[in-house]
Amino acid sequence: MSTALQELDAFLKSWTVDPLNAKPAFLSYRDLLAAVPGVGFEFKSRPGVSYSLRARHEKQQGRELFVLVDVVDDEPESRWLSVCFYADMITDPSELGDFVPQGLMGEDACCFNLDEDNATMRAYIADRLREAAAKAAS
Repeated sequence: MSTALQELDAFLKSWTVDPLNAKPAFLSYRDLLAAVPGVGFEFKSRPGVSYSLRARHEKQQGRELFVLVDVVDDEPESRWLSVCFYADMITDPSELGDFVPQGLMGEDACCFNLDEDNATMRAYIADRLREAAAKAAS
């Protein structure tokens, strides 16, 4: 196991307080991405700021990731998720995301916040993950 994935595993074991149920959503997104052939991960730990799972497809060129799944750690006892994509890699038919100019590695982004236990939003973000993974693979 890589050092980054060991760090991810240690973080997940230490994440025991989760009133917003963000951890199960994070795990489901990680598992969804891990099931896509050719997808690999990096993990960046910035305690007090965020814990970032970065997914990249082996066929990608010119970009080091296609999605950034952040566990926002500004209040460790009440963590939430911010899932950001390059704006040109997904659609947002229900307009639930926030457009962030130059918000992802200097490029325009569309970010979705999961800051409450909301099954509809969890599913919507999962659909965007599938969409971005398919585009990254093509």
